[in-house]
Amino acid sequence: MLRISGLSAKGELSILCLGAHSDDLEIGCGGTIRRLLHEHPGSRVTWVVLSAHGERAEEARRSAGEMLAEAGQADVVLKTFRDGYFPWEGAEIKSYLEHLAAGLEPDLIFTHRRSDLHQDHRTVGDLTWNQFRDHFILEYEIPKYDGDLSAPNLFVPLTQEEARAKIDHLMAHFPSQLSRGWFAAETFESVMRLRAIESRAPTGFAEGFHCRKVVF
Repeated sequence: MLRISGLSAKGELSILCLGAHSDDLEIGCGGTIRRLLHEHPGSRVTWVVLSAHGERAEEARRSAGEMLAEAGQADVVLKTFRDGYFPWEGAEIKSYLEHLAAGLEPDLIFTHRRSDLHQDHRTVGDLTWNQFRDHFILEYEIPKYDGDLSAPNLFVPLTQEEARAKIDHLMAHFPSQLSRGWFAAETFESVMRLRAIESRAPTGFAEGFHCRKVVF
């Protein structure tokens, strides 16, 4: 298994996190973000949630505030694109991402999988690649009813403490989602344990990502 150490050698990082909905980033890469911020003090994070309305916006704001507490600089952006309609609001979302890309040169970008079966997720993944063509992009995964989880090709091992912190964070900061059958501590733990098996992570927990292009 190839191990990429390039990011580990860098000091402060510039990280761009793109999520369609209020809890997507925390589900997809919450453990990895915590690990990166701990290992790279002073890093700058631009945290963008593209659909955050009402209660969900408040949840997203409070969650990001805690999640990014170790960042040297945290820029949290909450947009109000219509939930469930991203393919039909694509022109406006594309324009926003063009504006965002003009002012950023991130070392690492987290975004949705381009093959995600949720239309909003898929649109964000497509437009990320459209706007950021020379960047290291990791596509995270979201478990859902559609059953579209596949085999990641990049893994980030997490300690038991990091995994537990991710689960506790999700349960505490997104009460509006607790009535959903899949939004459960057992779901998030199971995915991390499965990815640890696939990557032989000695810690027993990992997050999986899809990395489409790497240039050495």
